[in-house]
Amino acid sequence: MMKPQDVVRFDADAGGPLAGVRVLDLSRLVAGNMLSVQLADFGADVIKIESASGDPLRDWTDDGQSLHWKTYGRNKRSILLDLRQAEGMEALRALLRTADVFIENFRPGTLETMGLAPERLLEANPDLIVVRISGFGQTGPYAQYPGFGTLVEAMSGFATRTGFPDREPVLPPLALADMISGVYGAQAVTMALLAREKGQSRGQVIDLSLLEPMYAVLGPEAAIHRVTGKVKQRTGSASNTVSPRNVYLCSDGKYVALSGSMQVVAMRIFDIIGRPEMKTDPRFATNVERVRNRALVDEAVGAWFTRHTRDEALRIMREAGATVGPVYDIADIAADPHFAERGVIVEVEDADNGSLPMHNILPRMSGTPGGWRRPAPRLGEHTDEILAEIGLERAAEPQARRSSS
Repeated sequence: MMKPQDVVRFDADAGGPLAGVRVLDLSRLVAGNMLSVQLADFGADVIKIESASGDPLRDWTDDGQSLHWKTYGRNKRSILLDLRQAEGMEALRALLRTADVFIENFRPGTLETMGLAPERLLEANPDLIVVRISGFGQTGPYAQYPGFGTLVEAMSGFATRTGFPDREPVLPPLALADMISGVYGAQAVTMALLAREKGQSRGQVIDLSLLEPMYAVLGPEAAIHRVTGKVKQRTGSASNTVSPRNVYLCSDGKYVALSGSMQVVAMRIFDIIGRPEMKTDPRFATNVERVRNRALVDEAVGAWFTRHTRDEALRIMREAGATVGPVYDIADIAADPHFAERGVIVEVEDADNGSLPMHNILPRMSGTPGGWRRPAPRLGEHTDEILAEIGLERAAEPQARRSSS
């Protein structure tokens, strides 16, 4: 566990490789915030443009606190603009002329009805990179469908591959499609910035759907279907590609994950569990046959684990060179020395709690690391400051729903 002196303090002067890049984030909920926090962590000036009701991510609360917002709103500034009023649109247009990146996740066509079509934005600021996040993309038969990650996780093929064969498909218990799209989006923005820097392009439009990144991480599903004519079925924690590979119950009620994806490791596992004869048994001698006889492999391996506690099993397997690891919950993670030494989770100062644990800034860069500049902003906290930067003043006191985070 981290000690009080290990608490990260925010430093407004902390920099990063994206220092000097201004990002306007007009998106709501997860994908856009996941994208922009990665840019913010590495020095970009990310300005969250919010209405009086605020980004709905602020409403995702635990015990009354907006912990999602505290995590994904860090290193950003917040400005309150009413885009239904002329003053709000004037301020937005002025900000867009100063921006490098603009992120939005309205339903396709909405930006155009607001008079903010990308072509017009690029006329006003030819160097602007416009990121358009939607569920299914800006074109195609499904473009106008609501674009929530849940729908994408179902339609991408992910859910039908997740869970056990005798049960219903399983959706992830978190915003997985949004998170993956956010990572893809941050990569796309940095590539666009690099292309602009190298003179290969000026501004451009990034059409970022939730569907395509979610599908892309599933691997060669289409090729497998084409070649084999089969649809892969759910296998629980097992794999229909390699064996042994599963989650196994130990004698103390804890679980271990094991992967024998390499032939030499699979043979090693059979020795460890005291079943060397399986190495020459035609049913288990090759990976293809082990997958075909997966239930028998799991039965043999699982029986060995039930005779050992998790710590015993991990020690024996690791010493013998097997690829094995514990199945952790967040309490296990908080107590694990590797997570602590690597700083996977860092303790960050927080006005409401003294400090809060958060995922560290990623990726780790030796020459141009990211930094902790500011906590997640209160709704509209930086409105006057940002307006002053573009030579405007607040027309009237906005009717924000609240002033806290």
